[in-house]
Formats: sequence, C-alpha cells, structure tokens
Amino acid sequence: MTDMDRIDLALLIVRTGVGLTIAAHGTQKLFGWFGGKGLTGSGQIFSSMGFEPGKNNALAAGVGETAGGLLMALGFATPMAAAAAASTMAGATASSSRKGFWAINGGYEYPAVLTLTASAITISGPGRYSLDAVSGNVFNQAWMSGAALSGAALAIAIVLLRRSSELKRREAQTASQSASAS
Repeated sequence: MTDMDRIDLALLIVRTGVGLTIAAHGTQKLFGWFGGKGLTGSGQIFSSMGFEPGKNNALAAGVGETAGGLLMALGFATPMAAAAAASTMAGATASSSRKGFWAINGGYEYPAVLTLTASAITISGPGRYSLDAVSGNVFNQAWMSGAALSGAALAIAIVLLRRSSELKRREAQTASQSASAS
C-alpha cells in the first residue's frame, strides 16, 4: 500500500464516520430520529438558547447537518458539504461555550472536534475513494474550499451576532422586569 493509498483510505474513514455522525445529528432535529426532539422540539430548544426564530434555525441546522454530513460521507461536493457541516457544528460549539471545554460538563469539546474535522475535510478534499473523484472532481476544485469556508464563516458570524443580540435583549428585558417588580 502506497502512502497515497493510506492517505485516501484515512480520508474515507474519517469523512464517512464524521459525516454520518453529523448527519445523524441533523436527523434528530428534523425527524426526531435517534432520540431527537424533531423540528418542533428542536425549535423550542434553539429558541431557549437565543436562536430566533427557533424552528427556522433548527430547520437550517438540521438540513445543514443532514445534507452536509451525508454528502461529506459520500465525498460529493465535498468543499460545500463539509463547510455546511462545519458551520452548523460551529454554532453548536458557540452555544456550549459558557459551559467550558469538556463535554462531560456540557462543554464544547465534542462539537469543536466535529467542526475542526469537517473544516479540515473542506480543505483537504475527499481523497480518491469518493464520488467527487469518480465525477472528475467537478464539485471539488481547490478554489471551492476557500469560497465554501468563507461563506460558512460569514453565515455563522451572522447567526451568532443575531443570537448575541437576542440574548442581550432578553437580559435587558429581565433587568427591566426585575426593576419594575422592586
């Protein structure tokens, strides 16, 4: 086995494992599979975390995770698919950041690893054992990695800025109600 064979096999294993894991997260949000809450329950959770409107944000995250994860696992349109998966996981990382790093305490360790892995696959590409390779890499060009990561970074920045604004609005409202009650 050559060094390139080993690298391509490693990319297949990582891409498939991480892609299917992220896709499963998405199906929890969209369909309630694997113990998930479905779109209505996920929307309520998103709303409670400051992602408003909750149901729309849950839908966007669920589609990004499901489609991005499945396409990443298949190695098709890999830069866009992996960047979509990375951006949804970046949102999960940010929403867990106040709880510290370690996952055992509800922290961002796990979503951060998924974010970093999907980002690395966006940059590396899927390898030779992929649908992109079979299709002549039509949707896996070097420039697409930078464009996909830039688009994902912009999208997650907008979502997180909106969330921050919503959380500040809620804090101000709570403070105002507390002052009124005094």
